[in-house]
Amino acid sequence: MHVPEKLPRNFYKPLAIGAPEPYRELPVRLERMIHFLPPHLEKFRAKVPELIGTVDVLLGNLEDAIPADAKVAAREGLIALGRANDFGATGLWTRINALNSPWAVDDIVELVGALGAKLDVVMVPKVDGPWDIHYVDQLLAQLEAKHAVGKPILIHAILETAEGVKNVDAIAAASPRMHGMSLGPADLAASRAMKTTRVGGGHPDYAVLADPNGDAPRTAFQQDLWHYTVAKMVDACAANGIKPFYGPFGDFADPAACEAQFRNAFLQGCVGAWSLHPTQVDIAKRVFSPDPGEVRFAARILEAMPDGTGAVMIDGKMQDDATWKQAKVIVDLARIVAARDPALAAAYGLS
Repeated sequence: MHVPEKLPRNFYKPLAIGAPEPYRELPVRLERMIHFLPPHLEKFRAKVPELIGTVDVLLGNLEDAIPADAKVAAREGLIALGRANDFGATGLWTRINALNSPWAVDDIVELVGALGAKLDVVMVPKVDGPWDIHYVDQLLAQLEAKHAVGKPILIHAILETAEGVKNVDAIAAASPRMHGMSLGPADLAASRAMKTTRVGGGHPDYAVLADPNGDAPRTAFQQDLWHYTVAKMVDACAANGIKPFYGPFGDFADPAACEAQFRNAFLQGCVGAWSLHPTQVDIAKRVFSPDPGEVRFAARILEAMPDGTGAVMIDGKMQDDATWKQAKVIVDLARIVAARDPALAAAYGLS
């Protein structure tokens, strides 16, 4: 199916009369973790004031894990907690129900009407192609105009179908409203007919064997089920100036494996991951904040090559234009982290 692209001159035009101008660059925000909260449960809503100061993004979840008979209560709970709290530098997001569900339209219409500019990002599940983004894009513009919302509400796509992975480049480029993408491993596994019931992480049977060595036992090396998809998503996001995220890690009893999966995603280029349990918040902070020693070394590279050209030797290692770019990525991220985390700011020692 061929979907015609917008003409370049029209790409950044609002899609409704009175809607705000789309962003040409994403706002600079720290988003190391997207912390999921079930808003239909009062005991979780009561924790929101203390969560605001500890998480980078708070997401009111309306989709998977919310029972069908609690969908409306979840939506109403999110509106209540959104109105009752000042979120400051913490992002307020929602994951709406899938676009083919009976709840999706009301999710968008009621949340934008009630929360307006307080709502930063709408996460859309099971995105198959750019047509899904175009639909939400147009609807958000109409609602922003209707309710005089002064800034664009962004769209975040979950990559959790085989068709979505196939169309990942077109999804990333579908709208200036695109914020980023997250890997959705559980639904993606089902869509691909993968033989795993795990939510993220590896699988002991997905492995390669060491070469034979006589009668000695052969060592098995477990591989990463998600490496290809994360890499494909990161490339699509980087090429379009939006943000890639690892999604959920479902085994709360295995923090070491969670940290390893998050770190793989961080090294590949992801800027954050989902946290489904409070213990995963600190893991995400630790993983998606650059190491202080690495930051200090990167700062030395930038200092030694002020204009980013040429080559220098630092601690016996050659640094050139390419490593300068790598160092700048690390230092730029460290400055964003330091603005929100005083302890890391001191450790980084950036002026």
